Amino acid sequence: MDLDRALRLSLAVPGGTAGRLRPAASAGALHPVRAHLLLGPGCPLPPGRYAYDPHTHRAHPRGPAPADAPPGAVVVLTVTATRTVAHYGHRAWPLLLLDAGHAAAALALATAPADVFVSFDADGVELSTAAGLPRAGAWQDRWPGTDPELSLAAAWLPLTGAPAAPARPLAAWAAPPHTAVPKPRPDATTAPSRELAAARHLLDHLAAAPGDIGGTWHAAARPAPVTDGTLLTRRSAAPADLTHPPAPDLLARVLATAAEARPDGPAWAAAVGGDAPGLRTTAGRLATGDARPALARWAAGQRWIGTAGAVLLAHGCPADAPPAQVRRGHLAAGYAAGLAQAHATALGLRSRPIGSWQQADLGEALGDAPGHDWILHGLALAGPPEQDGPPTPYP
Repeated sequence: MDLDRALRLSLAVPGGTAGRLRPAASAGALHPVRAHLLLGPGCPLPPGRYAYDPHTHRAHPRGPAPADAPPGAVVVLTVTATRTVAHYGHRAWPLLLLDAGHAAAALALATAPADVFVSFDADGVELSTAAGLPRAGAWQDRWPGTDPELSLAAAWLPLTGAPAAPARPLAAWAAPPHTAVPKPRPDATTAPSRELAAARHLLDHLAAAPGDIGGTWHAAARPAPVTDGTLLTRRSAAPADLTHPPAPDLLARVLATAAEARPDGPAWAAAVGGDAPGLRTTAGRLATGDARPALARWAAGQRWIGTAGAVLLAHGCPADAPPAQVRRGHLAAGYAAGLAQAHATALGLRSRPIGSWQQADLGEALGDAPGHDWILHGLALAGPPEQDGPPTPYP
């Protein structure tokens, strides 16, 4: 298992600098996702719990492994809310979920083609316990003034050729007894206390909602054109560089990657303009007309979306969805967008994730019952501006 390579291509800050560019996209380039490594036998480091530092690309020991730890590695992904809330206010909580999904996609892409599995429905309490972290409510009681880590997702990297894979890779790690967790460093960034408390409470509620004990683990795959170089060069393009329509065949391939990323994820469609504007799915036309101006209004007034070459949309998750579905839907949307963005980069397309959606009821706009088909995430796509000749019309 090349854990060093997987972390370097997914979560590490390139060159160990203090810069904001990393292999995974993040709202505002704030990167609130943290990784805790649970390493069993057969890993390049001794078995135990570790905290990963993306700036130094080092794993810091946090405690021993249980005697019955399964072979391989489990990566628990957490988020800290302070900086994202300070930047985005009440819009922060879905962005934090989407960021965690993007980080999971980056880790899956960096690990493939070896076996890697990702879970978005593992019980939140089990995740925190396995990582040796307290629940958010207990965190502030023990360490006031620090930024609680909220456990949201996990990736499992079993050893290739292991005689038997555990049915529950988190079970041994979450079983008592547990060692003391080192006191974290305070976060110097401040945010409005009411908005920060609300975001933490909501995320803790979503993570702590009754999930599947042990989690459902779906195998991850890397789209064929994506290479290690793709993962290191993926960048979100500036809005001004996203106006040229992508070639229809390339758009269809990226849309298929997003739609097929997770069996438990939201549906995906593509909004296009040109001579035949409309919404398209992998199965055909969903609606006619140019949806991009409406999308620009729904996405916190980002007017550039109205002239984007194409916009992929993750939609679903009704307003009355249970907390576990809200969490899983947003994580899966970020994960699918992460895979699609890497695929787009490999195909020579420019892209930019779009995460700030407000009252974006796609179902109602299409004549269905309101509150049942919300937009969760988006990915703007564009072909290179130097492409010769007029764009090929969409079928």
